[in-house]
Parts: sequence; C-alpha cells; structure tokens
Amino acid sequence: MNLVATGLALVAAGAVVGFVLVLVVPRSRRPLAAGGLTALVGIGGVVAGVGGLGGQEWSLTVTGLLPLGSLVLAVDALSGAFLLLVGAVAVAAGLYSIGYTQPGGRHAAEDSGTVGTSVAAGPGAVRPAAHVEGAASRTSQSMLPLFVATMLLVPAAASVTTLLVLWELMALTSLVLVLAEHRLRASVRDAGLWYAGMTHAGLVAIMLGLVAFAAGAGGESFAALRAGAADLPPSTRSLIFVLVFLGFGSKAGMVPLHVWLPRAHPEAPSHVSALMSAAMVKLGVYGLIRVGFDLLGGGPRWWGLLVLTVGGVSALYGVLQASVAVDLKRLLAYSTTENVGLILIGIGAAGIFAADGNRVLASLLMAAAVLHAVNHAAFKTLLFLGAGSVLRATGLRNLDLLGGLAGRMPVTTALFAVGALGAAALPPGNGFVSEWILLQGLIHSVTATGSPSVLVAVSIPLAVGVVALTAGLGVATFVKAFGVGFLARPRSLMAESATESPMAMRAGMAAAAAACLGLALVPAAAGEPLVHLLQVLPSVRDGAPLAGSGVALRLAGIAGSMSPLFIALGLVVAGVGVALLSRWVSRGRARRVAPAWGCGGARLDARMELTATSFAEPLTRVFDDVLGPEQDIDVTPFTESRYLIESVRFRQRVPDRLEARLYPPLLAAAGRWGQWSRRLADGSVHRYLAYGFLGLLGVMIVVGISA
Repeated sequence: MNLVATGLALVAAGAVVGFVLVLVVPRSRRPLAAGGLTALVGIGGVVAGVGGLGGQEWSLTVTGLLPLGSLVLAVDALSGAFLLLVGAVAVAAGLYSIGYTQPGGRHAAEDSGTVGTSVAAGPGAVRPAAHVEGAASRTSQSMLPLFVATMLLVPAAASVTTLLVLWELMALTSLVLVLAEHRLRASVRDAGLWYAGMTHAGLVAIMLGLVAFAAGAGGESFAALRAGAADLPPSTRSLIFVLVFLGFGSKAGMVPLHVWLPRAHPEAPSHVSALMSAAMVKLGVYGLIRVGFDLLGGGPRWWGLLVLTVGGVSALYGVLQASVAVDLKRLLAYSTTENVGLILIGIGAAGIFAADGNRVLASLLMAAAVLHAVNHAAFKTLLFLGAGSVLRATGLRNLDLLGGLAGRMPVTTALFAVGALGAAALPPGNGFVSEWILLQGLIHSVTATGSPSVLVAVSIPLAVGVVALTAGLGVATFVKAFGVGFLARPRSLMAESATESPMAMRAGMAAAAAACLGLALVPAAAGEPLVHLLQVLPSVRDGAPLAGSGVALRLAGIAGSMSPLFIALGLVVAGVGVALLSRWVSRGRARRVAPAWGCGGARLDARMELTATSFAEPLTRVFDDVLGPEQDIDVTPFTESRYLIESVRFRQRVPDRLEARLYPPLLAAAGRWGQWSRRLADGSVHRYLAYGFLGLLGVMIVVGISA
C-alpha cells in the first residue's frame, strides 16, 4: 500500500467532507465536526509524510483542471518532511479547536498589547460571554479543514502553475481565518490588510521568479526546471533565486518582510495562530530549499551569504522584540521571526559550504536547519495553544495583567513550561538539540575547512555570535513569559478567577508536548529520515549527517556527540538527590511554620513583584538604539495644589522600528502612484485602445529582440 496516496486521499476527502458538514450541522455540533475533520486531514498529512520520508514516491497529473496548465502533484522525501510537519501540527490544533470554540470562557474586548498596570481593568479588559465569536462562526470553522488541506498540498505541488494556485488558496483561506474576529476589534481588520498586502506581494515575487525560470527552462514542471536549470545564464539564475527568496521569505516572516506576522498572529484565533506560526511559515522555508537547492541545484557562495545575513538579522531583531513584548501572542509571533532566522542561518551556511564543495558540513547544517524547523513547529504549536488557553480563561494577553495561573490552571502551566523550555533552547528542551547541532556545525566549520576563505573566516564566527546571543536573549524572553504570566501573583480580577481549559484543549496541548519530549529525548531517530531528505538535494547530499542510537547522537564529519536522554536523566537524578539531601539534613529537627521573608513587609502583593515591562527594562536600556522605546509619564496633581501629586502613570511602548522607518515612505509612494494613475483612467475609450495598442507593440518588440 502506498502511504502517500492513501494519506493525500484522506486529506482531500477530509477537507471536502469537513467543509460541507460544517455548513449543514447545527451550531452545537460544529466545533466537533470542524475540529475532528481538521485533525483527520492532519492525520492524512502525517501518513503521507511518513510514506514520503520512508522512500515511497507518488505522482499524479490531472489535465484540464487548471486554466493555464495541468494539476501536477508529486511527493519525495523533502515533501514528506513538510507533509509530516504540517499534518502533526494540524492534528493538535484540530483537537484543541473542539474545546476552544465551545461556548464559555472569556475573550478580550480590546487589544491587550498596551502596557498597563491596573489590577482590575484597563488594557485587555474582558467582555464576559463574548467567547471567540468569530472563531466559532460557520465561515471560520468551514475554512479550517480547507486551510490545512491547502497547506498540505503545497509541498506536493510539482509544477509552477500548481504551486502558485495552491499557494494563493492557502493565502486566501488563512486570510479568512485571520479576519475571524473582525467584528470585535478594529485591530483585526488592520492585521488582515497587512497580511493580505504582504502575502500577495510575496506571491508576485514568487510568480515572477518561477515564470522566468519556466521560460528559460522550456517547461513548467519541476522535472523540466531541474533539467533546464544548468543551461540558464548565471544572471538569470541569480535573479530567480533573489525573487523566490523574497517571496518565500515574506511568508516565512524574515526581516524586514515580517511586519504582518506580529499583527496577524495575535489577532487570529489561537489554534489558527498555531497553524500559521508552526506550519504555514515553514512552507516558506520549504519553498526556498526546493527552488534553491533542488530545482536550481545550488548556486554561488553569495546566495548562501545573503540567506545567512538575513537570517542573522531576523534572529537578533526577532528575539529583541520578543524580549520586550508584553502581549503574550505578540511575543510568540516575534519568537517565530527569531527561529526562522536561525533556520535561515543554517540554510545559508549550508549554501556557502555547498558552493565550496564541502558537502559534509553542508549536509550537517542543512540537517540542523530542517530539524530546527520541526522542533520549532512542535514547541510553537504548544506555546500558541497555551496562550489561547490563557486567553480563553482570562480574556487577557497582557503579561502585566496576568499572574497566578500556576495554581488555577496547573495543566496549562505544566504544558506551557514544556514549550517554553524548548523555545529557550535549554536542555532537556527540543529546541536545544537543533540549536546545538547548528552551533557545532558553525564552530567546527572554520577549522574543518583548513585554510578558510575570507568570506567563511568573517561570516561564520559572526553567525556563531548571533546564535549565542539569540540563545541568551531567548532564555530571558521565556523566563519573563512563564515567570510573570504563570508564577507571579495575579494582577487582575480576570487572572484571579481563571479556571482550567476543557479536556479537548488539554488533549491538543498534550499531543504537542509529547512531540516536544520525543524530539528532545530521542533526536537520533530523525537521522535516517534526514538522509532520505538530503538525497533530494544534490548540492548538499553526503552520507548521514546525524548518526547514533536512540540514546547517543553523533555528528558526521566533526567531533561532536551528546546524549539528550542521559542529560535529562542526570537532571532528574540531581533534582531528586537535592530533595533527598535536604530531607536528610533536616531529619530529627522540629518544623516551624513561619511566613516567607518579605523584606520587612508584613504582606507581599502583586505590586511588589516585577511586571513584564520592568523585567525587560534592562534589555530595553541596553538595546535602546535598536529598539527606540517610546515613553510617556502623566503626573496628576491634586486640585488644591499642584505641588501635591495625586497619581503618576508611566507608559512605555516599544514599536517595530524597522516597520516605522521602512514602510511609511513606501506606502506614501504607493499612494502617490495610485493618485497619479487615476488620471490615466478618465473613461476615454480611445485612450484605452491606445494603451492596449502600445502595450501589444511593446511586447512584440521585446519578443522580437529576444528571439
């Protein structure tokens, strides 16, 4: 039995049945229908992905279905890896959505990203019984299985037309889901506009690059592109690569094309945020690998340097913005930009060493990039689902208004901690494994290449520093998110009255947590699937980059090995040993009950603890020139005397400085161009005929010159 064919048939059937069924079933049964069939579509993706990674190949061509070409689908090991990734995320998100869209819970009436310290209301105040009205609508729930199906079919596309059509369908279905709550908040409509603009600009770049590729190769199928890539002029190959890098990079959320991501992710329903951040952005990574390393077959070193540089900037800028964010979902969105940057560092370094002919290091760094994409999908799914659990219980995203959730939501707290450990890249989290492999490959690359080129000698040490700094700031970011949001005292009435999420939501989070633990403890199990994946990429194909049993992980070509399972066991043994030692030391001594030391205060309250804003204040000061924080202090005196102060209110906002500097001039120029172009459309038929004639004449001249 061909698992790929079976899995994709399940994907198609589940999406169609899910769309129709949600439209006809009553409201009370829609969550189960939409969530259950979304999970079923995800299972189909997992089955197809397992078959593709196992070496099974499958293809399908349907003529006459698309207006400009045939529908061509094919699955290899590279497609299989991303089918498995997207399908696994969809299973967890589908289960979770069953409970998330059920009646009950709270939802934020306004954007909770503004910094505030009110303990009763203020930014992020809730509107009881307004639970995710948009997410539970018939339109949103019917789109959910279709969105997952389009994501799963994108890596199976095997022609330019098929890829572009599926890419656009994925964008449109995700846009509908982002706008699910547009009636509740104006910020949702703003996020939808930014997302629509950026995703369609990215589509134009991808289309231009792939159409130029198909024209030069003499065919639009991926097989024709591979065969004709070597005959393209170097300038054409480079133009194609730059265009697809911009297009796929905008979907992946790389800087400076990331601006849609911190807008859309916080405003979308939480299970949709998980699908977009953990799965959809990875398809941008897939597209870059597919075109750059498979269809084009690799390129010069400056391609890799470009990807490496953009990746380093994205990683640093993303983690800096995440470290100072107080909106929990916005923090997670910027964390996605950070981790996409780390993935691009691995891909860029692999491209540099592939151009130099060092396939050992190229294969190792590409394996690190793909493994980190999988790890990020696991822990980011868990974190967004955990943030949604908090949002449903409290109606809040603002960390400054949260706290005290560990005692009120113990399951959510424990599962969120697993995801935070992976995102912080600390052992035994799954993010630690792939970042360790990436660092090992970068550190050993200079010495392993003998006399490195100037490019390698300069860029690779800088990349090591970026990864190390990113890891440190990532720890601070998730210590803030978990410590302030879950372990501190509650700072609002909503946080004080939080209750645990429904069983379906906990099941979805538990599935994601199980994936995180499996990837953290037995990463060597990914070794053989990665070998199959790398066989698809001729420029980085070289043996097995990861080897070892389920206990030990060894890196090929360099002296690097570790045992994540032994590290985890060592941490457990050390913790148990400390607990037993403390009990043995205190044995036989009388126990006394006394209040905890409170620095001389009789009773601690939430105002005496660090907020998320104050926790990030040192980082804000250190990186002031990069972040450019905006501060405002309101001093209100008593009416009787201006020398007696009634209240002092401090506000701090850390805007996206790249967005503020780069996009307003571009939008203003586009507005001026639009106003000017309106003069061309004056209603004159003669002028329109002249436009058509001149355009046709220009095309004929270009064709005649190039023929």
